[in-house]
Amino acid sequence: MTSEVPLHGGTANRGRVHRVGDTVRRPLRPTAPAVHALLRHLEDVGFDGAPRVLGVDDDGREVLSYIPGQAVTAPAPPWGLTDAALRSVGRLLRRFHDATAGFDAAPHTWSESPPEPFRVGGIAHNDPNLDNVVFRDGQAVAMIDFDLAAPGDPVWDVAATARLWAPLRAPVDTVDGRRDRELARLRVLVDAYGLDDVGRARLPDAVLGHHDWMTALVGDGARRGVPGFAAYWTPDAAARAARTRTWLEQQRDAITASLL
Repeated sequence: MTSEVPLHGGTANRGRVHRVGDTVRRPLRPTAPAVHALLRHLEDVGFDGAPRVLGVDDDGREVLSYIPGQAVTAPAPPWGLTDAALRSVGRLLRRFHDATAGFDAAPHTWSESPPEPFRVGGIAHNDPNLDNVVFRDGQAVAMIDFDLAAPGDPVWDVAATARLWAPLRAPVDTVDGRRDRELARLRVLVDAYGLDDVGRARLPDAVLGHHDWMTALVGDGARRGVPGFAAYWTPDAAARAARTRTWLEQQRDAITASLL
């Protein structure tokens, strides 16, 4: 038998995702039929930046194609935090949104959708964290972990990416070279994505909305005993989230100005 190699990263599925040869085995969620329909659509339209659906194994796990490369897992390698890497993430995200434009999400049951007014307009990955993007030669080539994908406005995904990658949070909580460059990196991302003026005007609301949405999702998962969320949602994590929210509110005008 081919040995199983644990794949690191992630929160909800930590320790439960394994590589077997050229495949990845992951827990099968109730929303898997929706996600698999999305991934098959991406394959049909020629988008090469997502895994392919290969089926379900004898242990009841979904089987996806393994995408060679590196994710930016902790401790983050310096190449993953460069502006060049960030630009490539913006371009990949735009390609993903363009590829999903013709996908009909209506027949499927999804994970929790973003709140109004960001609930419609396309498909959102919803969790473009650093460890959910695969790189080769310093360039983002694929997105993985579509468990939280759901109908949503593309600007919601741009906001999520900005929040996580710039990163848009209190500088005291950034300990790498991105510290105090948050707004400059925000501009790098939105320019690489090609976000239009309407999207830029909506982005500050989307950033704060995504922060609140994800904080509530993780906090609720921790209270329900989801192992990864429970381990992550410590008092320190809750304090960081509160600092981030305060900072986002205080920096709203500066965020808006940086996008002009």
